[in-house]
Amino acid sequence: MTIPATLPFESVSVGDHLPELVVPLTRTLIVSTAIASRDYQDVHHDHELASGRGSQDIFMNILSTNGIVGRFVTDWSGPASVLTDVNIRLGAPNYANDVMTLTGVVTAKDDAAEGGRGGVEVAVKGSNSLGDHVTGTVRLLLPASATATADANASGGAR
Repeated sequence: MTIPATLPFESVSVGDHLPELVVPLTRTLIVSTAIASRDYQDVHHDHELASGRGSQDIFMNILSTNGIVGRFVTDWSGPASVLTDVNIRLGAPNYANDVMTLTGVVTAKDDAAEGGRGGVEVAVKGSNSLGDHVTGTVRLLLPASATATADANASGGAR
């Protein structure tokens, strides 16, 4: 098994764009992630009850969205990166049978972070056919150099 590389802080620049992540919003994804986050609210798994409450269909919960945002950023940054702050706001619902496309751009860097790591801020947006589902920022720490990245990857990631 090959462990993906973690981006070194020095290789990231303000203005860098993250690769898009397209997430098909299947019923299975919406229901299973709601259950995995112990959210048994009927609007996340029962179409009739959700529509009876004024919704067009079942929709994704915020914990699922938060997890997908985290995955989006760490897929780009690598396994030795450490998310320190996730600030998101929901907009249009993520209904079943739609698609959410996540985009991101590096908006800030701070090399004064602790432990041989540099801080990076990424603005994220996830949009579906109704508009913006999620907007916000994610802060993370990256190893300061390619050498630190290799050491962190060899030790199994950040601890």
